[in-house]
Amino acid sequence: MNQNVFIELVNPFKDKVFRLAKRLLTSTEEAEDATQEVMVKLWNKKENLDAYNNVEALAMTMTKNYCLDQLKSKRAGNLQIVHNNFTDREPQLDRKLEDADSLEWVGKIISQLPEQLQILIQLRDVEQYEFEEIAKIVNMNETAIRVALSRARKKIRESMVNAHSYGIR
Repeated sequence: MNQNVFIELVNPFKDKVFRLAKRLLTSTEEAEDATQEVMVKLWNKKENLDAYNNVEALAMTMTKNYCLDQLKSKRAGNLQIVHNNFTDREPQLDRKLEDADSLEWVGKIISQLPEQLQILIQLRDVEQYEFEEIAKIVNMNETAIRVALSRARKKIRESMVNAHSYGIR
């Protein structure tokens, strides 16, 4: 496989690899390093990539594994998992402040979930992967993924209702 074919193959999902890495590692620099590392690993496997049904799923799995390894290593001991992949449109200032506050709460709530649930939320709700693709990436069956996501969303929803209903958290 030549360089141009490889680039055409990985370009459509390179940003998704970065976003997953950023989700897990928080630091933009660490996410860039992770993305580069995954791309190098894919490049080294370029002659065998045709054997894989879904190169994107392979790349996402490699990214997840690399990032989790980094989080466990001493070098990344000070990293936290946070949620900050949302962008605002242009509503009124008060709405912007409300939205920012809500996003901050959701980010805090998500960061308190177990790593596996954070990954599932990132892949399904942010990256919009299908359940079949997620199952391949995280090595779970689709039913377990649906149940886990349902419970995670319920926990997020309950926490948000409690935060907004009582005003104190």
